[in-house]
Amino acid sequence: MTLTGSGSAYDPPADPARRRSTAPVPARVHQYGPPRRLDRRVALVTGASSGIGAATARRFAMDGWQLLLSGRDRRRLEQTASGTTAVVLPADLAAPDGPRLLAQSALHTTGRIDVLVAGAGMGWAGPFSAMPHTDIDRVLTLDLNATLHLVREVLPSMIAAGRGRVVLLGSVAGCVGLREEAVYSAAKAGLAAFAEALRQELRGTGVGVTFVVPGAVDTAFHTRRGRPYDGTRTGLLSPGCVAGAIWEAVRQNRDEAYVPTWLTVPGRVRGLAPGLYRRLLNRFG
Repeated sequence: MTLTGSGSAYDPPADPARRRSTAPVPARVHQYGPPRRLDRRVALVTGASSGIGAATARRFAMDGWQLLLSGRDRRRLEQTASGTTAVVLPADLAAPDGPRLLAQSALHTTGRIDVLVAGAGMGWAGPFSAMPHTDIDRVLTLDLNATLHLVREVLPSMIAAGRGRVVLLGSVAGCVGLREEAVYSAAKAGLAAFAEALRQELRGTGVGVTFVVPGAVDTAFHTRRGRPYDGTRTGLLSPGCVAGAIWEAVRQNRDEAYVPTWLTVPGRVRGLAPGLYRRLLNRFG
């Protein structure tokens, strides 16, 4: 039973003091490449040290966006930023002031955020009855609470500008509920409900919400949880595949993106035939 990260690595700090010390401040901003052009569109990507977050950052960089990259691992953030004009903003979003300080640093650096890609996350594999209470709190804090707080900090500037997009990274676990990933599934399901509610609330403001639901992705998630991916019917997605879907969803102002697209099927079956859905889940889930 181990803590795992779905899109990028997240290693819980050993003590609260260390957690506070990683919070970003403007003085710690590092830029790579030529001087940034503030007339370009700005994307803040969390979880950008590896996995889906890093791949998403590279995809946006290909189109000339100004990037703000956040994560806990400065060295890996620097690797993601290499060859671009990205600004590195190390942050611990699980710390009490982490989301607020990251948003302040981001807005101080570029003056605006056109797209927020909330890719930071972690998971836990094992029976819920054996899950330590501290790990329940850690998964819910990073996957749900911290994301909501970061969106709350960034949203007013988008509404004031009359434009922007919030991209929330969900999971198939939040759609079907995966055994031995109960808390992770709950956090992602909560994020799905938040995305729908926020989308309705923001109608007419010029700010959109995109919810991205990937299947199993080939990142360190499965290695860190202590057991390899055991799906025999479908292969692992590449982080680049998910990043491409995120990019297309932002470009087309889409509300949802399922990767692959057939992941829309379980939700439809659940709504139309819940008994059949549970039988299939018991057999394959």
